Amino acid sequence: MARLAPFPVDDSDPELREAFAPKIANKGFLVNSLRIMQRRPKILKAQAKMSAAVWDPEGEVSVSFKRLLAFVASKKQECNYCMAHNALGALKRGISEEKLAAVPEYQTSPLFTDAERVAMEFAVAAASQPNAVTDELFARMRQHWNEGQIVEITAIIAWFGFMNRWNDTLATPLEPDAIEVAEKHIAQQGWKLGIHA
Repeated sequence: MARLAPFPVDDSDPELREAFAPKIANKGFLVNSLRIMQRRPKILKAQAKMSAAVWDPEGEVSVSFKRLLAFVASKKQECNYCMAHNALGALKRGISEEKLAAVPEYQTSPLFTDAERVAMEFAVAAASQPNAVTDELFARMRQHWNEGQIVEITAIIAWFGFMNRWNDTLATPLEPDAIEVAEKHIAQQGWKLGIHA
C-alpha cells in the first residue's frame, strides 16, 4: 500500500504544467512518483531538470540503452517501480521483447554487444552497496566507451539511485501500463515482484 497517495495533476501552476509536459508526452500519463513529489514543487522542478539532462536524446548513449541500464541498476536495488517503468520505456524506445527478456543473461546472450555487456556489468557494480566498481572494470569500460559516454552512463545509474530510494521508501503504486509490463517482463524472469497497490 502506498505510504503517500499520489496527488491529482496540478495544472493550476504554469511552472508545474511545464515540468509535467515532457513526462506526460513521454509515457502518455504522469507517473505516480511525480504526483507524490508534487507536494514540494521545488523538488519536482529540480527533478524535471535533472531527468531531462540524464535522458537527453542528443547524448552519445542512446535513450533505449539508458533504459536498459536503468532497468539493470533498479534490479540491483530491487526497485520494482523503476524496473517496471524502465522496461516500459525500453520497449517504447525500440528495445525488443526478446532483448529485454535476455537481460538476466546479458553476459552470455548474443543479443548484447561487448560494449553493452561491460556497461551493464558496470551498472550492477555501480548500483551495489558498497559500490563495486573496480579499476579493472573501469579500464574495460574505457575500451568501449569514451569519457563523455561514461559520464552519461554513470549519470543514469546515479539518477536511479535517487529514484529507486524515492519509490521504495514511499511505496509508490504502479500505474496500470507499468503493472502489465512488470507482470510480463519482471515476474516471468523469476524476479521478486512486490507491486504496491
